[in-house]
Amino acid sequence: MVRLISLKLAQNKEGKDFISIQLQGGVEAIQSQQTGKMYLTARTAWIPTTFDEKTAESLIGSTLPGEIRKVPCEPYEYTIKETGEVVQLAYSFEYLPEGAIPEVNGQPVAQVMSAFS
Repeated sequence: MVRLISLKLAQNKEGKDFISIQLQGGVEAIQSQQTGKMYLTARTAWIPTTFDEKTAESLIGSTLPGEIRKVPCEPYEYTIKETGEVVQLAYSFEYLPEGAIPEVNGQPVAQVMSAFS
């Protein structure tokens, strides 16, 4: 299950406004690559909606079946807010409804991931 936790106003390429809702998955324990210590985190992803702001606000706190999964994507630069360090990433987080098979460029992720090996 994922929980709807916040919303933001965004614009599409044509400049038209729309509402995006942030989804958050369950808590998971991760080991720090720098310190080796464990910490708790939750994956988040944004999903566009067709709702007006009032309707989107009323959905905050509700849940949807599914999960937030890490999926490969074209490499991009990301700046870590706390340190200012710029890193290159080749994944993103996406919401996948229960029973959905993740795809990248029309191929199941399992096939795409094997190409990275």
